[in-house]
Order: sequence, then structure tokens, then C-alpha cells
Amino acid sequence: MADTILILEDDIAFLKMLSTFLERKGFSVEGVSTMAEAEGRLLEQSYSLLITDLKLPDGSGIEILEYAKKTSPATQVILMTGYAEVSSAVKAIKKGALDYISKPFRPEELLMVMQQKKEVKVETVMEKPSRPAPLPHKNGTPRAHFVAGISEASKKFHQYLKLVGPTDMGVLIQGESGTGKEVAAQAIHEYSHRNTKNFVAVDCGAIPKEIAASEFFGHVKGSFTGAVNDKKGHFEAAHGGTLFLDEVGNLSYENQVQLLRALQERKIKPVGSNTEIEVDVRIISATNEDLLDAVSKGNFREDLYHRLNEFSIQIPSLNDRKEDLFLYTEFFLGQANDSLNKNILGLSSQVEVAFQNYNWPGNLRELKNVLKRAVLLTPGTHIEIESIPQEVIIGSEPKPVKNFSKSFNEKQLIMNALEEAGNNKSKAARLLKITRKTLYNKMDLYDLKL
Repeated sequence: MADTILILEDDIAFLKMLSTFLERKGFSVEGVSTMAEAEGRLLEQSYSLLITDLKLPDGSGIEILEYAKKTSPATQVILMTGYAEVSSAVKAIKKGALDYISKPFRPEELLMVMQQKKEVKVETVMEKPSRPAPLPHKNGTPRAHFVAGISEASKKFHQYLKLVGPTDMGVLIQGESGTGKEVAAQAIHEYSHRNTKNFVAVDCGAIPKEIAASEFFGHVKGSFTGAVNDKKGHFEAAHGGTLFLDEVGNLSYENQVQLLRALQERKIKPVGSNTEIEVDVRIISATNEDLLDAVSKGNFREDLYHRLNEFSIQIPSLNDRKEDLFLYTEFFLGQANDSLNKNILGLSSQVEVAFQNYNWPGNLRELKNVLKRAVLLTPGTHIEIESIPQEVIIGSEPKPVKNFSKSFNEKQLIMNALEEAGNNKSKAARLLKITRKTLYNKMDLYDLKL
């Protein structure tokens, strides 16, 4: 943790509360309420950590971050923000901030952020100042682009990946379509001792059951019509490394039996061969289906399910980790720029709001596709609302709130009766089957003037 902390917060009561809490935890804390004071302190002495509000009476947290990086490079910076300022906080992280924490928060949450950042430093390493980098491979070759994320859901998810990575346990990754299950599987592989060997990904839903055995275990020349050469299967190709089975629930029952036998015996026999080959493969599988439900219905073998599910991970949807939205936006924007040879710098404020309000049912895959399309259509430096698909624009618009209260319905009925009666109160009362006096009282109650 940091030894000496400078807190910049214009809410004096909140500043005092934070200072007192951190001092009780053994830190040396100084507090200031203006950016000018903070700049003076940073010139006078060095601090391990600067905690600053994003909105300041005489500037912004971004400005003091930039100042701190120039005058005191060793000082780490954590920003305190409101939810609506998440995009600004992401920009701050790009400029070198350690992390941000959204208000309101409990002091214990801030302490947790400080502890985590001391242990793992910055989870999201930057390839360039504006883009997250791929996880490093031991031999220096990056294999998987992975954005660790800064939301609580992402931190917990990433913690699970790092925890199970060094083991040889079979991992079942579950989650909605488009959440990045293969990228998560690659991250587990990178954290394992197998990361110098192959990572082989197989889409089980795309393999016809008739040739699944050949795909998994290989075949010898002449073993069936069309087998003009020997072929190495996925298990042999992944020997010593990791075999990723995506949409494993789509395997036929017969293929499940073959897969289970290979996992139990750690041996395979290519189609048409009498020779068994020993294989050392770690299995990571993924599904967006409920495999337990498939087991209960007899569509998926229970013994295979338990073989695959030694450790299960639920990958959060993008809607469950909205704080990471603009980190992923920056990442996919960079990919789109590289792919399309463009240099789009970011989103317009209107698009940022639309992105924040949209639910992203297609998750990361949808976000990636929307950004690539928008980059292609954008003539300027920033993506404007005209380049965004209509479903995103419509889906981001606030939904009208329906009022089902008795008073609302009664008021509407009276207004309809008055309109029907041409504002004749006696006639309107008869239509409503109430007395004229009651109608007057109701009109006063709902402030209806004629």
C-alpha cells in the first residue's frame, strides 16, 4: 500500500472522513480542497498516492493527474467519480491513472482498490497509451488479446482465471453468446504451465457427427472415402497444451461417449488405425446452454459433464459490467482502425450516451461489430450518431413509464368522459355513473380545469 497519501476533495466533510479512516489504517494522510493547493504540495514533497475527485472547483482530476505525472512521476493516482463520469475515468486511466472508484462508496471499498493495485499493479496493461495489450506469452509471443476490466464483476472473473490457470483442472466456462468465452479460455491457457504449447479451439456446433471422430482423433489414409492422406486430430495437435471445446453441448451422444473415453484413458485411436496414441491435453469447454438441464433430460452424459466441470466460471455479460464499456470500446476501436487503416480517435458525446444507455444483448461481439461498422462509415475523427445502427439508437432511448395507479386511470377516465360529453359536466357524470358533486370533487382532486 501507499505510505503517504494526498487527498484532493472539495467536500470537506467527506475529505475529513476519508483522511481519518486511512490514518486509522496506518497511513500518513494530507488533505487539500483545491487543485492549486494540491499542485503546491506535489512540488514540495513526494507522495506514494494521490486520491482526487474528478470534478474540482478550480479544475479537474484529469488536469491534476497530468500535473502529477509531470512533477511527481512516482505518485500513483486514483480518481473518485460519479457513474455518469465513467468515460472520463477511462480516459484518465489511459493517461496513467492507477484506477477509479465510483461515488458513493464506503472507505473499505477504496482500501480494497488500493490493496488490489499493490498486489497486481494495473490489471489492464496498455499496448499503446490508448489500447489494452495482449497477455504476454512466456516466449515473448502474445497469443490472446484480453482486457481485464475494472468493474467488480470483471475483477472477480479475472481473479478466477488467474486462480485456475496454473492448475490442470478441466474448466467449464458458461455465459451468454458473445461474451468472449474463447478469449477467456486463451487467458487461462496463458496463465498455465502449458502456455508454450498449442491452444487448439474447436467449435463443436460446426462439426457433423459423422466426421467428429476424425476431427478429434485423426484418421489414416484410406480409412474412409475421401481420406486421401493421414490426418492429425485436434487431440494430437493440442498434445501438451490446451484443447478448447466451444459449444460443447452440441456434441451428439455418440461423440460424447468417444470424448469421455479419450479423457478417461488419455489415449486416442485415429480412425482406421489399430495404434493408440497417448495424449496429454487440458480440456477447457464452453457453453451458453444449461448443461445440467441437458443432463436431466438425458441429452448430455452426466459423467462427461463432471469430467468437464471440475471448475466452473460464469462469464459476466457486458450489461453486468457496464463500467468496462469504454475500455472495450477503446480496444475494439483500435482493432477496427488497424483493420480498416483508419485513425478514428473516439466517440462523440452523443454516441457515448447512447452506448451507456444501450443494453448490448449481443455483448462484446455486438460492440465489436458496431464499432467496426461505425469506423468504416465515419469520415471525421470521432464517431457520430449517424454511423451507429438504428437498433442501438432506438434501444438507448428512455422507455416511457406506464402509470398503472388507480388515480392515473381515474383521472384519464374523467378526461375521456368530459371529452365525450363536450365538457358537459352533468352528461359526463352520467357517463361515469357518479353524481355531479362527486365529479366536481374529483376534478378538484386531479386539478382538471375547463
